[in-house]
Amino acid sequence: MRQLALFFGTYLTTLCFLSTSPLLAKTPSIPVPSDAPLELDLLTNPKDSANTANTINQEQLTVPSLWWIKETSENKLLDNWITYPATNNQTARVDVVVNQQIWSLLDYLERYDFVNRLGSVVRNHGYNVRVFNYQQERLATYTCNLNVNPALCRIEINSQGKFGLGRSF
Repeated sequence: MRQLALFFGTYLTTLCFLSTSPLLAKTPSIPVPSDAPLELDLLTNPKDSANTANTINQEQLTVPSLWWIKETSENKLLDNWITYPATNNQTARVDVVVNQQIWSLLDYLERYDFVNRLGSVVRNHGYNVRVFNYQQERLATYTCNLNVNPALCRIEINSQGKFGLGRSF
């Protein structure tokens, strides 16, 4: 009788484990970067909703303010930017325009560091970042799911051109 109870208990335990599907934690997703085109004409003719490096607000600081990053960026890498407020179908974003000659001299880790520092600043103001050159080629993105705490972010860098880790080591 005892052996039958032990066998039956083992059988039921095994059956319970086999029939139960594993529980997986659902990780919030990180949105894909905006596919809206870069609007370079806003650099010379900004609209009410967009701000650039040339936009001066006499009443308050423009958010996000990228002046400090521009002044401290290596070799004047950051040239200009356009901020777009959030809309019904797009999160707020900053399109950054970099000096292509300087960007091309950076290796992958230096580009990553620049995008990460820039993204960390604008993320705190609820923005995502896209990095472009003046030929309107998207060079990198810093995209976050800002609806979770802490924010989940992803950096994508277009590795076209300079391969490898270069002189970082």
